[in-house]
Amino acid sequence: MARLLVTGGSGFLGGLLVEDLLAQGHTVTSIDLLPAPSRHPRLQGVVGDIRDRALLDGILSGGFEGVFHCAALLAHGSVSEAEMWASNVEGTRSLAAATAAAGVPSLVSISSNCLWGRGFDRPVHEDDPPEPCEPYGLSKWEGEKILADHSDAFAATVIRSPTIIEEGRLGLLAILFEFIAEGRRVWMVGDGSHRYQFIYARDLIAAMLLAWRQRRAGIFGIGSDRVDTMRETFAHVIAEAGSTSRIVGLPKGPAVLAMRAAHGLKLSPLGPYHYRMIAADFTFDTTRIKAALGWRPTLSNSEMLARAYRYYAANQAEIAARRNVSAHRRAADMGVIRALKWIS
Repeated sequence: MARLLVTGGSGFLGGLLVEDLLAQGHTVTSIDLLPAPSRHPRLQGVVGDIRDRALLDGILSGGFEGVFHCAALLAHGSVSEAEMWASNVEGTRSLAAATAAAGVPSLVSISSNCLWGRGFDRPVHEDDPPEPCEPYGLSKWEGEKILADHSDAFAATVIRSPTIIEEGRLGLLAILFEFIAEGRRVWMVGDGSHRYQFIYARDLIAAMLLAWRQRRAGIFGIGSDRVDTMRETFAHVIAEAGSTSRIVGLPKGPAVLAMRAAHGLKLSPLGPYHYRMIAADFTFDTTRIKAALGWRPTLSNSEMLARAYRYYAANQAEIAARRNVSAHRRAADMGVIRALKWIS
């Protein structure tokens, strides 16, 4: 069994990864700005900042066989863009240097489809040049470049991930789920014929573990094979929920203008990436990761979103009371969308 470091181990993906690693018998150290959500005899939870090189050097001095880099800040709520950039970029720089200095053989890092701020009429390949439209996407791209600079020191695997879905995934999804739970109209920009790929969290973790075990360096896009249209996906969740909600399309041009204005006035949780991509097609080509790692996805977009909704419906009261948890483990603030809810 291996000794492994997980950054962002108190977050949504990092927390699931820590659980799986412990279940497999590994010894895990988690570093996060928030305390570890659970205790285990083989888990050391460190509350700390990955920009702290001395802290990382001390942690990694014990001899580790792999690092999983899940830590990432979003510029939401009280987190400023400057703080997000410093954590995502300088934190990755500090982690890469500490990993190299400690002689750890493998680092697996999660990147994002936010490297692009436009839709594609075909699957996106690993060699398509990134075109981020906002600071978070730029920070993830910078992180990729930093890891590439350390390719001679350890096997650096970058997995470019779309939206990660599993039981407990909330954030902006909680807004959709609240509308469905209350039987309100579900508003969709455009006719909903676009396809936007998700990834089931357990499928992503399976790929991370394959990359670590094989020390497979490189950049890989990942995602579900079965990507229904967004109208079909939402309709599936509504039917599974037994909700009276119905889907209503909004004209794309006016809706996007309203989203831009709301963001500019700081009235909405939806930013430039969201209003650019809300009616756009985006899927990753997964040929490379399947061939290199022997990886295969399991759930469709519709299946994983229904699973996430069932968790939300069963835990609404507890979710509403959550404090001091990561952004994806709590419901996003609706902002001006709450006004839309009351006319739905």
